[in-house]
Amino acid sequence: MKDESQITETEGTNPKDELYEHYRFVVDPGTELLRIDKYLFNLIRNTSRNKIQQASKAGCILVNGNPVRQNYKVHPNDVISILMPNPPRDTEVYPEDIPVNIMYEDDDFVIVNKEPGMVVHPAFGNYTGTLVNALCFYFQDQRQADGTPVKPLLVHRIDKNTSGLMVVTKNELAQMRLAKVFFNHDLERKYWALVWGDFEEDSGTIVGNVGRHPKDRMIMTVFPEDDERGKHAVTHWRVLERFGYVTLVECQLETGRTHQIRVHMQHIGHPLFNDESYGGHRILKGTTFSKYQQFIRNCFALMPRQALHAKSIGFKHPTKGEYVLFESELPADFQTVVDKWRDYVSSRPMEEN
Repeated sequence: MKDESQITETEGTNPKDELYEHYRFVVDPGTELLRIDKYLFNLIRNTSRNKIQQASKAGCILVNGNPVRQNYKVHPNDVISILMPNPPRDTEVYPEDIPVNIMYEDDDFVIVNKEPGMVVHPAFGNYTGTLVNALCFYFQDQRQADGTPVKPLLVHRIDKNTSGLMVVTKNELAQMRLAKVFFNHDLERKYWALVWGDFEEDSGTIVGNVGRHPKDRMIMTVFPEDDERGKHAVTHWRVLERFGYVTLVECQLETGRTHQIRVHMQHIGHPLFNDESYGGHRILKGTTFSKYQQFIRNCFALMPRQALHAKSIGFKHPTKGEYVLFESELPADFQTVVDKWRDYVSSRPMEEN
């Protein structure tokens, strides 16, 4: 018996962009003893024996709840579960000479500081000009220990108009191990966001299932925790700086659902600044003074995207085992808008306070 379910772990815009496949099999009573890598290779479509073996090395294959090696012989009534990275491949990916900001690199992965406006991977409507195209070019002269070409292997993603840090792996074992880390949420991710409105508290936690909006499949919505719709999602936030009409906050993800920060902040009445999908592209707080209205329009023009930046990411190194942490500065558009808000708040007339 086979039960397949697709699991989306990080931010994206296409409901078909699934980064993980989670399979569960119950071995038939009459099944003969067979190596588990061969057994799974016969059942799972569009995979390779090597990928299954790497999943075993990464601890991503469990039998009756326990990790097993690739030479384990399956037994009747065994319950097998396997987690497999499944980055979308709608088309052939060609190397493109596109500038990409590599902050760190070793034999297992790179840390990329993604620019706003760059799509992560090729998909419908964006077959070229993506981060994956750029990394294919960047890796084109690199080879793995066995001589095979190095190719970018995704374990998560961030939105086109979100800037900041991403980890991209360079071999299947690292991909498997980090896929498990992301799937189990065994990492630390912090984002900085500029949101509409002020907060009564200095910190808080948002809990609410995140799922596709029933009337608009391109955006997400929040359902109650006891609702069967959506997936459990938790966002922790704390205030970094208050500007009266908007607030700079740090968001730490406990889970990683599609558009999680954007939809969670909208849910509590604080949409991200200039987030068109969730209503933040309108002037939601402030005065009717024409000078203020023009100030906001200028800020929107300086940062024509949602004010969200993946500031830091930390996890256990997939082969060395040590904890690694990477941090980035705000990109120029985001930093300029924050600076303008600081200047505006310090110089605004008394009647606006």
